[in-house]
Amino acid sequence: MNQTERSQPVRALLARETHGVLSTLSRKAQGWPFGSLTPFAVTEQGEPLLLLSQLAEHTQNLLADPRVSLLIQDSDALADPQAGARVTLLCTAMLVGDHEVETARQIYLQRFPDAVSLLQLGDFRLFKLRVERVRYIGGFGEMYWLSGAEL
Repeated sequence: MNQTERSQPVRALLARETHGVLSTLSRKAQGWPFGSLTPFAVTEQGEPLLLLSQLAEHTQNLLADPRVSLLIQDSDALADPQAGARVTLLCTAMLVGDHEVETARQIYLQRFPDAVSLLQLGDFRLFKLRVERVRYIGGFGEMYWLSGAEL
């Protein structure tokens, strides 16, 4: 299986699903993993976009240490989640830069139109996850790693 064939099911899962579990390194619990459910959109480059409150614990965690993971699972397989596809993205989180915030905003609102009210609040900011490594599991016996560049 070549790089393109290996990245296609990952990209399809990212395009189809809208929520994942964001894991950050806790500041309050001295580096223990801290998981939070979060909606996400995806840029054309395959980078997840998150709309986060600056008051949220996970946001404070990633501002202190930008290393995060995002677990996304196939919602069609909730009855037997280990039989379905899932992906864990190992990422570096960063605020969306001023030069790309309007594009990111449109991508996010296309997926979550009701988020327009949150974007109007000064507390919420868009973050981009730069994917470093990808662990994909497509079901029993189908699993592999990809680099962020391969995605």
